[in-house]
Amino acid sequence: MNLLKSLPKVDKFVNDKAFEAYAKPLITAIAKDVINNTRTNILNKECENFTYDELIEQVLKQYNQINSPSLQKVINATGIIVHTNLGRSLINPESFDRVKEVATSYNNLEYSLKEGKRGERYSHIVDTLQALTGCEDAIVVNNNASAVFLILNTFAKNKEVVVSRGELVEIGGSFRVPEVMAQSGANLKEIGTTNKTHLRDYENAINENTSMLMKVHKSNYSIEGFTSEVLYEDIIKVANENNVIDYYDMGSGHMIDLPYNLDLAEPSLLKYMEHKPSLLSFSGDKLLGSVQAGIIVGKKELIAKIKKNQLLRMLRVDKITLALLEDNLTSYLKGEIEDIPTLKMLFEKTEVLEKRALLLKENIQDLCKCEVIHTQSLIGGGTTPNKKIPTVALSLEYKNYKPNKIEQLLRAKNLIVRIESEKVLIDFRSINESEIKEIETIIRGVFN
Repeated sequence: MNLLKSLPKVDKFVNDKAFEAYAKPLITAIAKDVINNTRTNILNKECENFTYDELIEQVLKQYNQINSPSLQKVINATGIIVHTNLGRSLINPESFDRVKEVATSYNNLEYSLKEGKRGERYSHIVDTLQALTGCEDAIVVNNNASAVFLILNTFAKNKEVVVSRGELVEIGGSFRVPEVMAQSGANLKEIGTTNKTHLRDYENAINENTSMLMKVHKSNYSIEGFTSEVLYEDIIKVANENNVIDYYDMGSGHMIDLPYNLDLAEPSLLKYMEHKPSLLSFSGDKLLGSVQAGIIVGKKELIAKIKKNQLLRMLRVDKITLALLEDNLTSYLKGEIEDIPTLKMLFEKTEVLEKRALLLKENIQDLCKCEVIHTQSLIGGGTTPNKKIPTVALSLEYKNYKPNKIEQLLRAKNLIVRIESEKVLIDFRSINESEIKEIETIIRGVFN
């Protein structure tokens, strides 16, 4: 009981000089919790003693934790370029600087400078997308999942959407195509089998209640062996013949030919546009290499109907997203692909990666055992499933530490590595050249 009597009263405690430089309302809230928790621990005989200074230390520790940013920079040394858990595609710093002036000023987001009246926010990217893709019109929402939902809700509510069973996917966050369809009000009509779907399956499924023939990108898996699927251009033809909408949820759309024969499995958006599809949607922050967004391109009359859907206001993007997306798309128009970090990493030659690995090895081999190895990595982000690309990595060994312990020590310093064949790897496919010195500093801090 003497210990309980030693607990300070909150109102007097928070007036201590130790808290003078801190925000009093937050200090007071934390102090109440700390004192109450200490009281509970005393009653439960889980606290045999405490000091006044220890209480102050606990309060200040929690205060600093709350005021420290949770979202932090990390170094992605996993080799996965479009790493969903690490923020996906990087934004070019120069692009960010150009957008900064727009983001920190009043701007013409929904104002026509030409006409002097209210304008449309989507107009800022339409001209660029038309020039790039040849589309009639375009619209942007906050991600591709939103684009899928919005399209289905606009054109297929209480109507049938024909989809191959082999494309009824589930991606990250339990996003399932059948459930999204149900939530949008569309009725799913499955055709074919898991491994084989033929053109006649689409043709035979069409009836008076059919609204759409939909193709879905298999973003995180592949079916191999005794398989077949229908090309999107053939689906477009059948849709046109039967006066229904064709729609391809591309997931990760790209606008240039990819290295390492990746295009064999995933043709570019531009190649699909040659067939004049009704609607295509794809992500802005995957292989396009820009910000999180869901981009819809297609026929003008269909985009116009999407714009009238009340859900669009809930799913629309802000000025920063539009400005960054416009800047990135302009880089494509100019042919300045090196300004897109995702593509620059993807196209980087292994000879360059090896030089960087050798440089780091030379600078840290006095601390730990390391070896330059040639291996493979995935692009990630639901792109080119199971398609590996060549890369160069540096393996790390230190004393008798197990790989998991080394990984944890490096992760504590915001260096995210991967473990492969019981080895800790720093993969240079996803590392910027400017980060190599920083990696060296982290390793010296951990292994010294």
